[in-house]
Amino acid sequence: MTLEQELLAYQPVNEQEARDLPKMVAFLREGKTPFDRANETAHFTASAWVIGRETGRVLLIYHNIYRSWAWTGGHADGETDLRAVARREAMEESGVSGLRDLGDGPLSIEILTVNGHEKRGRYVPSHLHYNVTYLFEADDRQAVHMKPDENSGAGWFAPEDALAAVSETWMRERIYPKLIAKTARLK
Repeated sequence: MTLEQELLAYQPVNEQEARDLPKMVAFLREGKTPFDRANETAHFTASAWVIGRETGRVLLIYHNIYRSWAWTGGHADGETDLRAVARREAMEESGVSGLRDLGDGPLSIEILTVNGHEKRGRYVPSHLHYNVTYLFEADDRQAVHMKPDENSGAGWFAPEDALAAVSETWMRERIYPKLIAKTARLK
């Protein structure tokens, strides 16, 4: 299924998703280089919400740029299969293996603001991430590790502990509770 097909089939669960979805579809259809971070105004990104197979714990990494515990994920860099991007980023950023895809479409969608910052000694201007999140399951008994050029920690958290660890207000109050509620309904 293409990203456009996934987005058109997606059923928003709240006002944020209902308002973001048509903008994401329009950007996909009309955007110039929508999958490339060379588009410094906005581009598609993919995130993985990884839950423990037995415990339901959530995999988070300590993101160096955002200075917060966060989901795994990243830039598409030209790749149009965002599910594959989310899977790859989860494995690269945490060392987790044996990911099992849960669901036939996105778990959530969101347009996220990114403040200007420096990355690898270069200034990156403020921009938007048209983010698509996919749900995966893994054995949370396996060891995870950090990826020093992007994060300084990786670990499994009980959902309520995950929320307490996150320092980004919007993510802690709006995005991660939505993901936790959606995954709880799947059990």
